[in-house]
Amino acid sequence: MPSLKSIKKRIGSVKNTRQITKAMKMVSAAKLRRAQENVVAARPYAIKMSEVLGRLSGNVPSDCSPLIQRREDSNKALLVVVSSDRGLCGGFNANLCKAADRFVKERKDDFSEIKIMALGKKGNDFMKRRHGVWKSHANILSTLNYQTAALIAQEIIDGYLEEEYDEVHIVYNEFLSVMSQEVTFAQLLPVTPPASENEEVEPREYIYEPDQAELLAELLPKHIEVQIFKTLLETVAGDHGARMTAMDSASKNASEMIGKLTLIYNRARQAAITKELMEIISGAESVKG
Repeated sequence: MPSLKSIKKRIGSVKNTRQITKAMKMVSAAKLRRAQENVVAARPYAIKMSEVLGRLSGNVPSDCSPLIQRREDSNKALLVVVSSDRGLCGGFNANLCKAADRFVKERKDDFSEIKIMALGKKGNDFMKRRHGVWKSHANILSTLNYQTAALIAQEIIDGYLEEEYDEVHIVYNEFLSVMSQEVTFAQLLPVTPPASENEEVEPREYIYEPDQAELLAELLPKHIEVQIFKTLLETVAGDHGARMTAMDSASKNASEMIGKLTLIYNRARQAAITKELMEIISGAESVKG
């Protein structure tokens, strides 16, 4: 049985760990509300943007913009992996990285080359060890703003227009709830407008100013910016939710461990006291004899 001193020292160590996990849970809980509000506010705008592009692209030829024109010889792809910069958030980053790794392995026969762009330190570290990373952006989630997303989107668009890759896919964690985040894949380029849910309904006619082709050319880069910004917001909210859940579970496990160690400490202390009493009684009996 370990000594009383070592058990007491371990109890103190676990208590210190519990204080840290509780503090991290409180910090994530405080930041989660704002992050969740940002995600909820960004989703309708992104959905409406896709609907507008769907109407416009249906009325203009596909060759009016290279961002919607599918290339016949599509043999190079870019995968954008959006992860968080820190760990201690359960399987949030691990599940995402495994899905990205699986995508590269399953689609390697479809493309001659798959480049990786990592947004977030954890995804960058994982993909660099396995497949190599073409470009990376770390530490952007702590001070996230739309300008950052716009710069990343422009970088992706420039590479696409220069034919460094023919398709762009993105993988990220969609925020569903505090305890649930779903790994999601989406195609960024070429832009594929969503199909109308009510195909039987007669389409409405709109008057556009300027003309539809010019408006489409202006909205397509903005659409990529909005999608990048939304995925970053989803990642921030999911990161805080996953970390809060993980730290809550860690705090509960620490409390259970403290209880078990306290029981062991009390038993060891009782055994030591009993042993001392037995030695005293034996000494007294030997003196009488």
